[in-house]
Amino acid sequence: MKLPVVAIIGQTNAGKSSLFNRLVRKSQAIVAREAGTTRDNVVGKVENRYLLIDTAGLKDPADEFEAHIQDQITDAVDSADLILIAMDSSKYPNHDDKLIAKKALKSGKPTILLLNKSDLGEALPIEEFLSLGIKSPIRSSATTGQGLNELRDRILQGLQAAGFSATPQDSTDDTLKLALIGRPNVGKSSLFNSLAKKQQAIVANLSGTTRDVNRTDLRYKKRHIELLDTAGLRRPGKREVGIEKFSALRSLSAIEEADICCLLVDATEPHSKLDQRLAGQIVDAGKGIIIVVTKTDLEHADSDTILNHLEYDFKFVPYAPVVMTSSLTGKNVTKIFELALQIDQARHAELKTADLNKLLMQAVNAHPPAGLKNTHPRLRYMVQTDTCPPWFVVYGSNLSLLHWSYKRYLERRLRESYDFTGTPICFSFRNRD
Repeated sequence: MKLPVVAIIGQTNAGKSSLFNRLVRKSQAIVAREAGTTRDNVVGKVENRYLLIDTAGLKDPADEFEAHIQDQITDAVDSADLILIAMDSSKYPNHDDKLIAKKALKSGKPTILLLNKSDLGEALPIEEFLSLGIKSPIRSSATTGQGLNELRDRILQGLQAAGFSATPQDSTDDTLKLALIGRPNVGKSSLFNSLAKKQQAIVANLSGTTRDVNRTDLRYKKRHIELLDTAGLRRPGKREVGIEKFSALRSLSAIEEADICCLLVDATEPHSKLDQRLAGQIVDAGKGIIIVVTKTDLEHADSDTILNHLEYDFKFVPYAPVVMTSSLTGKNVTKIFELALQIDQARHAELKTADLNKLLMQAVNAHPPAGLKNTHPRLRYMVQTDTCPPWFVVYGSNLSLLHWSYKRYLERRLRESYDFTGTPICFSFRNRD
């Protein structure tokens, strides 16, 4: 059953993102004193009852970029089943507030007015807001939690009145989370829109357009996939103080949340050490990895040269598949989904202990491990202890003498025998005593 949608709208700096985080009970939307922090629609699930959308603040579309933001807000209102209008209770309603209220009431959707920041001493009397035409405003504070229990009850009542069930829907653990990771302006939002087949993320030639983690749900071959578009990551010393550092933390947390990460590399720009560092973070987190080369439709994108560079730059992840894509033409875009399903299957693979021990003995007989003059490591047996990522434990004696290159050798033999495309493999070595 489709979850109902609740959208938070209002002017900039009215506390929408703080309310959003309170309701979803996690810091998913960026919160700062700087007005206009939220740019993309941020979506969160509340107790499996409804989807909550945090929109950018309404303001005049002074340029094409702002016009894109306003279009997203209009789409959020149109797609919502219930509308929350957040206002700063310390400021008198102005012309823009009246337009927002008129827009919500005209939609015919259940509408709730939140007078946010009511914990402040300069909060105005509630009568000042009755002229907006919305009955029974709620005084709220995202900081102290004032009015939020009443708000939760009113949301459920409004959704029930609109014909939705108040019972939480069963959550499924079968969702595959796919995150798009990369440097700024590498084409993440364009690829996100191409994969989702709708304009949900703002696309502009400006670097740093995306700040929040943008999400959308879709299905591919009967599999539920949640797509995550993250902010572009620059080198730590190049990040601006404030919003961009929050965005970087949010993107890194998206790596932890995701099952598989698509590392996007620009076909028109030289590969940087940051790309390698991001790949290392994905592998260290134990996530599946796909290297996605973007903008291959441009004239100065030479596929052979790109692949040669990638083979050298990412030789520490030789198992990562490479996809040459173009969001403009749609080239190889659906192949990302195919690889994601293949990698997810590999991450969940469970190998039989008998097969692992047969492989271990063959590897040791073909190439015994080196040691000291009278002492050599002895590898006795191997078992798999975990999945996502696959984790193998090798038992034996004198394993402290085992050289790191022999561990690489065992991993290579394992990958030759079994399909672990795009997923890291973890090993532990334990002495029997």
